[in-house]
Amino acid sequence: NYIGLCPFHNEKTPSFSVSPSKGLCKCFSCGKGGNVVHFIMEHEQMSYPEALRYLAKKYNIEIKERELTNEEKEVQSNRESMFIVNNFARDYFQNILKNHADGRSIGLAYFRQRGFRDDIIRKFRLGFDPNSRTALYDEAIKKGYNPKYLVATGLCFKVDKEEAGNKSGQDKYLDRFSGRAIFPWLSVSGKVVAFGGRVLDTRTKGVSQKYVNSPDSIIYHKERELYGLYQAKKAIAKEDCVYMVEGYTDVISMHQCGIENVVANSGTALSIHQIRLLHRFTSNIVLLYDGDAAGVHAALRGTDMLLEEEMNVKVLFLPDGNDPDSFARSHTAADFRKYIEENQKDFIQFKTDLSLNGVTDPVKRSQAINSIVESK
Repeated sequence: NYIGLCPFHNEKTPSFSVSPSKGLCKCFSCGKGGNVVHFIMEHEQMSYPEALRYLAKKYNIEIKERELTNEEKEVQSNRESMFIVNNFARDYFQNILKNHADGRSIGLAYFRQRGFRDDIIRKFRLGFDPNSRTALYDEAIKKGYNPKYLVATGLCFKVDKEEAGNKSGQDKYLDRFSGRAIFPWLSVSGKVVAFGGRVLDTRTKGVSQKYVNSPDSIIYHKERELYGLYQAKKAIAKEDCVYMVEGYTDVISMHQCGIENVVANSGTALSIHQIRLLHRFTSNIVLLYDGDAAGVHAALRGTDMLLEEEMNVKVLFLPDGNDPDSFARSHTAADFRKYIEENQKDFIQFKTDLSLNGVTDPVKRSQAINSIVESK
């Protein structure tokens, strides 16, 4: 048998045993183990069917599944085509960031101005789309991709020929993310399901929508995805805790700081689907928000739903003027973790402090306490 450090928890004395002849592994400290499928399920945070498909693909083993109906085949074909187009776009955006003059002078300069290292830029597959309104579309068509899937994924949108003033009589397609820094959204299994794009230049002044995201599609439903979950899932399972933040750069900066068990819901209200997705990896969540009114509102919005799903909820507000992005860039991981440990509050303490702050009227205090008690 082989003995080594357990990949599922932090240890200094090896207690993880592998038996090649039996095809089994076992940690005699944390207890995790099983056969090769169990190992992949735990290590890659996959379901049983996902682990089987992962292994089959790795070793070129054909999986025979039931015959699909024509309708199911069409849906599956459309889904696979959309993933292929998204993979092309991801590689295109990354290539522009590294090798295009505008990509380096605008996109890469922005990420470096945010303090992101090159390894972090690669880890999150960050990219850039040049200012030309049809650059990605033109490249995709040149490489043989179907405009139908460029529109279906939301990478491009069609402008009616009359609206575009196109005298050729043909519809015109425009890139959705032109001139923006690109943040790919990866599913829990690592597939590119969508993109977020941030406008960078002077257009941010007075622009109400600095970020643009892919629209919902058959492969992407925003209320079912969490930004950064693919990169965070192993750390979440290992730490048995997840930090919930609001934005892309919050997640990325915390990773660079050394705290990897963090995801973002990107400004939308937490959904039941997102909570149940997280519950696959841990029962413990810390809501990590700005200390302003918007942050308080976001924390209040999520606690009751999390509690109903039997999650253990804590809330942490950062010092005035800080968000997770800025705080992570100015502190080490050890300092950040120390601040979290010393300042996080369970939801009862959080709601009590919030509801009773400055309230002296006995009736209003009673109403506030009842509200706290009713939280399940």
